[in-house]
Amino acid sequence: MSAFAARAAQIGRRLARAALYRYAAFRRDLRSHEGWLILLCAPLGAAVGVGVFAVREMVYALHAFNFGFATGSYLSAQTHIDMMRLVAVPAGVGLAFGLLAYWIRRRRSADITDPVEANALFGGRMSMPDSIRLTVATMLSNAAGASVGMEAGYTQMGAALFSWIGHYFRLRRDDARIFVTAGAGAAIASAFNAPLAGAFYGFELVLGNYAPRALAPVAIASLAGTLVVRILGGEEPLFAVATNFQFVPIYYVLFAIIGVGAAGFAILTMRAVTWADYLLRWAPIWARPALGGAMLTALALFSPQVLGSGHGAIQYQLEHDRSFIAIAALLLGKLAASALSLGAGFRGGMFSSSLFLGVLFGGACVSAMSLVAPGLADQDIAFMLVGMGAVGAAIIGAPVTMVLLVLEGTGDFPITMGVLVAVVTASTIVRLTFGYSFSTWRFHLRGMPIKSAEDVGWIADLTVGRLMRADPRTVPVNMPLMTLRKTVPLGTATRVFAVDDQGRYRGMVELATAHDPDLIDAAAGLVAGDLVEGRGFYLLRNENLRVAMKRFETSELETLPVLDSSDDRRVVGYLTEAYALRRYAVELERQRGGTATEVFPLAPTKNV
Repeated sequence: MSAFAARAAQIGRRLARAALYRYAAFRRDLRSHEGWLILLCAPLGAAVGVGVFAVREMVYALHAFNFGFATGSYLSAQTHIDMMRLVAVPAGVGLAFGLLAYWIRRRRSADITDPVEANALFGGRMSMPDSIRLTVATMLSNAAGASVGMEAGYTQMGAALFSWIGHYFRLRRDDARIFVTAGAGAAIASAFNAPLAGAFYGFELVLGNYAPRALAPVAIASLAGTLVVRILGGEEPLFAVATNFQFVPIYYVLFAIIGVGAAGFAILTMRAVTWADYLLRWAPIWARPALGGAMLTALALFSPQVLGSGHGAIQYQLEHDRSFIAIAALLLGKLAASALSLGAGFRGGMFSSSLFLGVLFGGACVSAMSLVAPGLADQDIAFMLVGMGAVGAAIIGAPVTMVLLVLEGTGDFPITMGVLVAVVTASTIVRLTFGYSFSTWRFHLRGMPIKSAEDVGWIADLTVGRLMRADPRTVPVNMPLMTLRKTVPLGTATRVFAVDDQGRYRGMVELATAHDPDLIDAAAGLVAGDLVEGRGFYLLRNENLRVAMKRFETSELETLPVLDSSDDRRVVGYLTEAYALRRYAVELERQRGGTATEVFPLAPTKNV
């Protein structure tokens, strides 16, 4: 019996080793072959679609329970809400949300990394627990009636799932960034039943470019997520329009004018969020959501449509005619509600809210123009869709996404062309005058130099310790000049580093200066310390290339010593500005997908 057990154990160990070998081989194949990565995006995109559908249905159920309307309708499409619920829910749930967020922040103070930040700085690395926490926080914010969208939670959830899988299989940095893009694209595609818009949302906002290599993974994930949501919940689009649009050329001029106005309105919206944040800073951080909820109640007394993301109100506005005063008042109310919600600390995004704001902006514009040209009122839906695309593109920073969203929602090319005119106008003006989208504006306020999802995190990997040459030539700071000339003849080096008796850096000595014939008469009384320069300028081995380039510019020196630490001040190497610039150019070319024409070693070879 013991022999049989030993034999069984031996067979079990062999099978385990074989399984581990097969698993390791599969992981290597998955990491090395692009085809496997593309195929993996299909089930992962489907999983994101299931998650988006489940979260959306839970939010709808919370809205119906908290505000007392029929299940299956949208909060933002309501025209009447029970007064007691309207007073109690935003402030009450806001207070609970604020206390919970405060309790969590005291135990985990680090900021949550979103997909754009992950791709820009961390090579696609995201925290799954933090992402789950953000998704739940976004759900609670929506349950309170805050004027924020669930898209922030959707994209966080989808991108984190893809990031976690990519990290598990140890994908390369570029592949991990594409995976995060695919996850975010699948989430948006599932949320809006728009696979093309979802895919280009990933390209424009999360990846930062239209890389051909990323096309298949992102498209497959977006399609899979959309198909799953259609199977689970039907094919309900963001909006339904039964009109066939036909325009005379002058309409496109009007669409461009709307684009100009949309740019200004988008900048106002983004700055309004900052103003609301300043307005509520006097209150304790845990109480701000409750105060914001009370202010939302005051706004909702005039129109409940300021509550929620605005997803359902878009269709309502397209189907109902309203006066200019009514639309303008709702536009200002929704703007204030969105700014107060985000400024008060509710979690969520501006995607759906920007679309609703755009519909209202376009409606206000066509109502005003109809006072002069009544015939324009017949094309009010067209102007609303144009305003939706222009404001959405200017705030979110994804112009092609907005054009495709209208195309997928209407299937009409004339209106798509009109939206394209307004989107190009609005996004260009915002980019040239303001320089930020909503997400990058928030990064700017946090002091983070991120203007897109382009990978800038690689600069942090290029540390001075990796770039420096580790054979610095040092001399005592009190070495006589004549001895220095004999020890380091002219032509053997460009400069030497002067150190004191404890080996601490005291400055650089240019050998051309040390061997200057004009110093022959005074050379007998001089020491190395009399000729030093750059005494207060140096680099540390753990600093990155960006810091090094700024130090070269400030010091106006061509070479800087590398010290072990600012306290120890021992010279461990040196770095030249010319080599740092060459390495930066090579790495930048590689990050942009090109092939460097010259390969440089990890350290310069020219003597200093």
